[in-house]
Parts: sequence; structure tokens; C-alpha cells
Amino acid sequence: MLESAETATKNLVKTAVHNTPFLSRKGLLNRLFAHWFDRLVYPQIWEDPEVDIEALSLNEQSRIFTISSGGCNVLNYLTVAPQSITVVDLNEAHLALLNLKLTAIKYLPDAESFFDFFGRANLAKNQDSYAIHLRPHLDEKTLQYWEGKEGFFGKKRIEFFSDGFYQHGLLGRFIGAIHWISRQLGYDISQVMNARNEQEQQQLFDEHIAPVFDTRLVKFLCRRSIVLYSLGIPPAQFDEMVKDAQQQQQGMHLLLKERARRLACDFPLKDNYFAWQAFNRSYDIKYRQAVPRYLKRESFDTLKTNLEHLSLHHQSMTERLKAMPANSLNAYLLLDAQDWMDAEQLTELWQQINRTAQPGAKVVFRTAGETSPLEEKLPAAILQKWATDAEANQRWTKQDRSAIYGGVFAYTLSA
Repeated sequence: MLESAETATKNLVKTAVHNTPFLSRKGLLNRLFAHWFDRLVYPQIWEDPEVDIEALSLNEQSRIFTISSGGCNVLNYLTVAPQSITVVDLNEAHLALLNLKLTAIKYLPDAESFFDFFGRANLAKNQDSYAIHLRPHLDEKTLQYWEGKEGFFGKKRIEFFSDGFYQHGLLGRFIGAIHWISRQLGYDISQVMNARNEQEQQQLFDEHIAPVFDTRLVKFLCRRSIVLYSLGIPPAQFDEMVKDAQQQQQGMHLLLKERARRLACDFPLKDNYFAWQAFNRSYDIKYRQAVPRYLKRESFDTLKTNLEHLSLHHQSMTERLKAMPANSLNAYLLLDAQDWMDAEQLTELWQQINRTAQPGAKVVFRTAGETSPLEEKLPAAILQKWATDAEANQRWTKQDRSAIYGGVFAYTLSA
């Protein structure tokens, strides 16, 4: 009998975040977060794949290890036709989403129908595409997930692709709540999308978005870690953000306002699909410039050709690495997962990275705060052969169009 996706995910997430005593504030918050995280969180991943591809020098010789999350970055990396991509995730919902995308690449008739399903993601005909082309080819767990419901009275999850998929999931609903709260406060944050240049982006941000963060209600909400659970931010990450805010002698609302400003103002809107999702709640379906590279028409054939280079695993990073051969990987994408870990968990992970890494391998990860946790939490011997460049890290952080992280870090193993 198949273990349900929800049960398997609950068990893995509990293992990941239950690293504090139950009868403590942090322990209780961790357990609440684990309960909150056992469903679809990210309909779209919020790490910029262009930064990853450049920082890791991904190419046809790359042997990649990464977390799935919404699966879009896995497919973005696949466009460079790497030798292999090993994909893990604690959350079965995210793997179900990636499996649906892989099935769609293989069995939908063409790139246009693929874009209709995952780019537009709001067409009634997507249900016909699912029934005809996808459903017959889904494995049992993936089928159970997409034909299941979020609640007793809810619609089937597969129907999300007929009414705006990116408005679902915890993050999609959280962004919707931000729009609703802003309107109640007398502002419309979507107005920034009317900007014709970066000067107008700043002007519209100052008029329609910045004032929201200065309201009494939003200041209060920004100080509550539970409010940010829907962004996938666990208590440990929230604590790092609070530390950064205190070091800068500012409130949390100002730290978050600055990250929102970067998202809205620091990059041209014409190709920043993160800003489109945040402020327009969709991709650029007219010109298709502000879309992830995997959704661009010219990528479809490459994706189809390289599907066999992927392997998916419902496991933690450490457990999957333990099962892999020594010296078998040269690119690691850890997203922000290390922010969840205590020193013991982080040490165990990096012991396996050291064992599986080829000479010259690179690791890229993000942090909610502005400092890397590695030097503080890892024994010096583990990092002995790894080097990082502070100036390059600052450059990657500034180039990341999602703008929500405090830092992007790249480490390279000496050859």
C-alpha cells in the first residue's frame, strides 16, 4: 500500500525542523512550521536560475545536485543539457509538480500546449490536455496528489491550472493576501507594473508599495514569524532576518521594504518574471520575455531530449548524498535549506558534500540573513579545501532578480 504524499512529507519535514526541545518557544514554532509546510508551498521557485547557471558555470559536463521546490529551476538547469541532475525534496507536493511538468514535456503535443499549461496556467482547455495527454502517464503517487483536494470542499488540485495556478499554494495565496491588505489600506501595489522605465518603477514603488510597509498593521505583521510561514520561512530563518535588522538598527518592516524595493526597482520589468508574479500575479504571456527560460519556446526540444538525465527522490539532501558514489558531483544547489539546520545537521550534510564532490566542484546557496552560516557552524577542517569570494557573492546577491534573500554564496572546491 502506498504511503500517502501528505504522510511521507510530514515525516520528512518533522525530521528536518524538529531540532529543538518541544517545550520551548522555538520548538513549538518549528513544529507549527512543519505542519504549515506539508503542502504545496511554492508554485514557482524564488531563486534566480540565471545567477545559479552563471555562478556554477553549468554546462554539458555538469553533474548537478539540487532541491526541487517548484521544479522550475530544475528545468531551467536542464536547458544547458547537463550530464545529470539529481533532485531531492522533503515535500512530496513539490515533486508531484515536477513530475507533472516532466510528463507534460514528454507527452503534450508541442511547446505551445506546454506554455498554455504552465505559462498561462489559467485555461479551461488545460483540463482536456490533462485528461488526454497527461493523466494516463502519471505514476500513482503523482496521480493521487493532483486528483486529490486541499480540503473536503475544495476542488481537485489539477483544476488549479484552469484558474491561475500561480495564485495557489501557500506562496500564491500569501501574495494574494498582500494585494488584498494593500487595497484595504488604500494602496494598489500592482500599479508598479505600469512603469515604462526604472525611474518610473522607483516613483510608483514610492507611491503605491513603500507606504504599505509603514502602516501600523504591516509593521505589526512583519514582527510575527508565523506570518512569514507562507513564504516558506522557518523560525530559524526569521531569526536571522531579525538579527540583520537589528544590526542595521531598523525594524523588520524596513528590511522587508528594502527587499521589496529591490524586486520592484532594481531590474527592468520587461524580463523580471519574479516581479511579474509578485505584482501582476502572472507571467508576461504577451511578449513572453518575463518568463523562466524553461517556458521559452526555444527550450522545449532541449528539455524533451534531456529528460532521462533527471532522477527524483523524496529524501533529505544528506540521505540522498549518502547513497551516491564518491566524487560523482560537481554542482550543488542547496537553495536556502541550510538556514533550517543546526550545526550537527549542517556538518553531516557537508561531510557528504566533501565525499561526493569532484575536484573543482561548486556549491551555491542562499540565506535569509546576509552572512554565510558555514564558517560559524562547520568545523574548520570541513571547509579547508573550499574557497569563497566575498566580492563575487555580493555580485550574485545583487544580480538575483527575486531580491528576497539576504545573501547568495558560492563555494569552490580546490582542484
